[in-house]
Amino acid sequence: MRIPSAILTPAAVLALGCGQAPTSPVEQTTVLEPAVSAGIAGDPESNQDLAAVRRATAPFHNFGKAVAAGYGVQVTPCLEQLPDGAQGFHYGNPALIDGTVSVTEPEVLLYEPQRSGRLRLVAVEYIVPLSFDEPAPLFGQHFHANEGAGLWALHVWNWRSNPSGMFEDWNPKVSCDHAD
Repeated sequence: MRIPSAILTPAAVLALGCGQAPTSPVEQTTVLEPAVSAGIAGDPESNQDLAAVRRATAPFHNFGKAVAAGYGVQVTPCLEQLPDGAQGFHYGNPALIDGTVSVTEPEVLLYEPQRSGRLRLVAVEYIVPLSFDEPAPLFGQHFHANEGAGLWALHVWNWRSNPSGMFEDWNPKVSCDHAD
């Protein structure tokens, strides 16, 4: 399914907040990409934080472990906006949607569907409802308002390199071609 924009629908945000179970289990993939980025030049604290989020989310290459850790709510279908790229499926952890952010606890994990039917972890997303003040920057990056979804958002392509930039919304290397 192709979705023309990256907004989370109000129904999806409501589903995330209600903690609905995933619609169907999907096998995980353990394909890892080599180091995604050399880091953020001249910013050792942000580079340490990027390493910390990679360590914290590494187990979630196994989708079953992500679900067991609370990331079982499918928030969006596979999101794609051509020619900019895609984001994949968004799986959220409702317990983390509390108006705060923590580097090692992203609210959402992004998965790219693979030809085999497996899901490949490609990124994380930090979200805070717009009803809260804009969160403090993470990784030296400011959150942006996603008015359609009613969220402050920040993507981090920590598991799939993004030629558009590590913190951009869309990744041209990601595809929804194999989404059911």
